[in-house]
Parts: sequence; C-alpha cells; structure tokens
Amino acid sequence: MGRLFGTDGIRGLANGDLLTPELALKVGQAAGRHFRNGTHRHRVLIGKDTRRSGYMLEQALTAGFTSVGMDVVQVGPLPTPAVAMLTREMRADLGVMISASHNPFFDNGIKLFGPDGYKLSDGDEAAIEALLDAPVERAAPQAIGRARRIDDARGRYIHAVKSTFPEGVRLDGLRIVLDCAHGAAYRVAPEALWELGADLITVGTEPDGFNINDGCGSVHPGLAAARVRETGAHLGIALDGDADRVVLIDERGALVDGDQILALIARSALEAGRLRGGHVVATVMSNLGLERFLEGLGVGLVRTPVGDRHVLAALRARGCNVGGEPSGHLILLDHATTGDGLVAALQVLAVLVRCGRPASEILHLFDPLPQLLENVRGVGAAHLDRPVVKAAIAQAEAVLAGRGRLVVRPSGTEPVVRVMAEADDEALVRQAVAQVKDALEAAA
Repeated sequence: MGRLFGTDGIRGLANGDLLTPELALKVGQAAGRHFRNGTHRHRVLIGKDTRRSGYMLEQALTAGFTSVGMDVVQVGPLPTPAVAMLTREMRADLGVMISASHNPFFDNGIKLFGPDGYKLSDGDEAAIEALLDAPVERAAPQAIGRARRIDDARGRYIHAVKSTFPEGVRLDGLRIVLDCAHGAAYRVAPEALWELGADLITVGTEPDGFNINDGCGSVHPGLAAARVRETGAHLGIALDGDADRVVLIDERGALVDGDQILALIARSALEAGRLRGGHVVATVMSNLGLERFLEGLGVGLVRTPVGDRHVLAALRARGCNVGGEPSGHLILLDHATTGDGLVAALQVLAVLVRCGRPASEILHLFDPLPQLLENVRGVGAAHLDRPVVKAAIAQAEAVLAGRGRLVVRPSGTEPVVRVMAEADDEALVRQAVAQVKDALEAAA
C-alpha cells in the first residue's frame, strides 16, 4: 500500500476508493499494535466532527482497535484540539480525530495524536503504514478491548478553553457573532462564550450531517460578516468544521485573517513577557507586512513550508510558542498542542476587553502588501527543473529583489504549481507571477 498519510493525516472521499470502513479497520488494528507497549490496559480516544460518514468510520476504527486489545473511549463530536487535549489528560495511548477539517461533507479524514497530544511524527506514521498489510495479531477472546462513550468530555474541554482566558475578566456587554460551520464546535464554542458572559448571535450550529462548511465558517466568512453588520456586533468569530482554524470579522464587517490575528497575539504576548524564543513562526504564505510589523517590535519571523505540522516542528525546535498560517490555523503552545480556533479567539477577546477599543482598531496592525497567487494546472515539481522555468524564476526574483518575495511551490495533492508574489508595487507583483506562470505553461 502506498503512502496514506498526507500533511494532516489520511484524507479522501468518504466511502470512496481510499477512505473506506475496511481501511479504517486496518488503521485501527495497525495503530493499536504500534502503540501497544507495556502491560497496562491500553486506551484510545476517538472524536469526530459532524459528517454523516463519521459514524461509519468511528465504528470501523473501534472494531479495529478493540480487535487488537485496545479499549476505546468515544467522545462524539468535539473539536480537533479537544481530542488532542483529552488524549493527554486521560492518559490515553493514542487519540483519533475523524474529520476533513474545512473540506465539504463528502470528504473525511483520520488524524492521529500520540499520548502527548501532538500529531504523530513521520516515523510513527510510516510504522503504522508498514503494519497495514502485515498479518494481524488479534487479541485473545479474554483480551479483546471494550468500547464506551463518555458524557463529560464536552465540559472538560470547555473548562480547559476558559482557563486560557484571564481570570476575573468577563465578556459582559460584548455582542459576538459566532459561526461554528455546522461542525465539531457547534455546542462547545457557544457554551464557552456564554459562560464568559458574551451576548451571542450564533450561526452554523445546526448540523445535519451534510451542511458542514457549506456556505459558512472560516472558509465562507461572508455569512458571519453579514450578521455582524445586521446586528451591530462588536466582533464576528468564524470557525471551520473541526474548529482548529478561525478568522475574525471586525465591527464594520471586514475580514481579519490569520496573519493579523497572529500579529495581535504576538504583540500581546511580547508586552506581557510571554513571547518565547524571540520569534514567531509562520509559513512562506504569510504576508510580508506581518514580517515587517514583527521586525518593528524586535521580533523575528521564521518561515516554514505550508502546513501546520511544519509550523509546529519549528515552534518546538526553536523554543517558540506562537505560530500560525494566514488561513487562521494558529498554534499557541502555552495553551494547546495543535491549532485551536476558539482559544485563539479568546486571546483576541481578552485584548479587546482590556483595551476597550473597537476591533477595527486593534485587529488591523499592518497594511498587507499586494499579493497575487496563481495556480498553474497540469504541472508538478519536475517542471520546476526545466531550464526555461528556472530562468523565469530567477528573472522574477531579480525583479522583486529587495522589494518583495516570490514563492513557487508544487501542490502535495494534485498536479498544480502555485506561484505567489508580493511587493509594495502591485505592477511588479503581476509581472513576476506572469513570467513564472507563462514559463510553466510553456513547459507543460
């Protein structure tokens, strides 16, 4: 079997050629065997978002784990960061989140967490894949695992989330639009904000198994923005389907992306003496405006390839605690081991309460540089080695030298090369992207 794990677990069309109950059963057996060590009763925790296919995959995974002697704790629909947190808190040997994050309902995925609450290393994923086609060592009848569902998981996560908010501070008087994307946070996010005193207007809190991320949430924030304008709310919060991402909407209805949120959280942490490592970690896609803003604070920006696992790896390697992506996948290691949209939103709300100023003033800390992204289809990594493409990239970089950035990267999931440029001069941006795009299309 070829490589299954991508940048964020196993993902594909639910009940399609790859992501089937048969595969989920095998993953449960393989992961269970890999994490079975010692003589204690082994435990795996399984959570999911609100997709209809989650029921199917949950039961198949449960059968796989119990068949190799692991007990299963099912927590039902909960955000991905809740599964990571509960895995560590309940001393589980393994955590599983069934979700395709911001994708439509017809996709699904399997994300695995180690006992420390962090996503698995490449080595662990490779070891599990190697076991998928190996003979299965089933547990003896008396050693078969048992499965049970627990009812207090939601309350545990809400308590953990609220503990990241300053003690004694409340959200009284703040009108907040909350869009849960009909996803995993549809109950915990409203409850947490209500308990902190917010005046809530909720959307995306009526999942039916098919409407997750459908015209709502962080991928489609227009719905939340419209509600902010209609209701005169102070802030809009839009989560994605598994609530590991967030984008915000200011009181005027303007979108606030992950870069601006990252800038605010980093500055707040710096002022409080809590920013570790002297750097913030972001990806190559974060705007140059963010980098310049941080430089003005005396803070460096470390850039990684696209993907939260790369951000997390750099955070841990450098001893930093704040990182993220423009998409709103923000990792705040003082509070969580993975991206947590609700926790990130609470850090912003704490600043909003403390400053007493409109969101439009505190959430637009820098002017993004003009940026253009083009996807060139029908080409891949091999085309980047063609002389004509290399020459075009070199020429575009020379045009932008000292005034901007060029990022050319192949997609990891489809035959596409993404060409992004940014600079103070929008005309230079268009020129640089066009040069590389034309060369790639000629080489196709």
